[in-house]
Amino acid sequence: MRNSIVDVLRANSYPGRGIILGLSENGNRSVLVYFIMGRSANSRNRVFEKTGDGIRTAAHDPGKMADPSLVIYHPVRFLDERSIVTNGDQTETICEHLSSGPGGFHSALLTREFEPDPPIFTPRISGLMEQNGTYQMSVLKTADGDPACCCRYFFEYSTPIPGRGHFISTYKSDGDPPPSFEGEPIAVDITVDDGLEHFAMSIWDALNEKNKVSLYAREMVIKNGETFDIIINKNVVIK
Repeated sequence: MRNSIVDVLRANSYPGRGIILGLSENGNRSVLVYFIMGRSANSRNRVFEKTGDGIRTAAHDPGKMADPSLVIYHPVRFLDERSIVTNGDQTETICEHLSSGPGGFHSALLTREFEPDPPIFTPRISGLMEQNGTYQMSVLKTADGDPACCCRYFFEYSTPIPGRGHFISTYKSDGDPPPSFEGEPIAVDITVDDGLEHFAMSIWDALNEKNKVSLYAREMVIKNGETFDIIINKNVVIK
């Protein structure tokens, strides 16, 4: 069963950070979306900025950044024909394992666990998109909120279906603390035939207005590697 990603997000005021991977309706383009949300002033004080090999989070107002440790990182990096997307510094761990020979996405995340932010213990969510459109996703989380145990879940989509993708987020819903994402990635429709910008804006508009911060979307033509991307920031960059 597929779901409308717009409906999924409208029904949840705080999924936290989210990853969507999948294929366009005709199957000739891979699609990647990553968004961040925030409830604290520190989390909301962010924007996405492009780098030479992806994007990074940056302080909207550097003078108001209280603690950068878990909010400033490179959520998306491109390595050869691969796209890595995560909600934290495990992006670098995955890149290192992919670059160093043996091992890869799975082995990299076996060395990591959830974020050290009690009492939430935010899950680490990650995705890897290959140039041919196949992709993997992962969630690292506590065992029912108990930090004594890290549960690592891996999902591989070796035969992706045109017009379909999968969505994971850090949180199942809002709460105090917010409960971690549960179950398999949610199957969602990928609708980019009207343009990536239209798809990205539909997701952005579906996110809770108070909590949304930034969104990044990218599509790549599988045959020739041509790409198009878009960044939407709620804040305007202060230089």
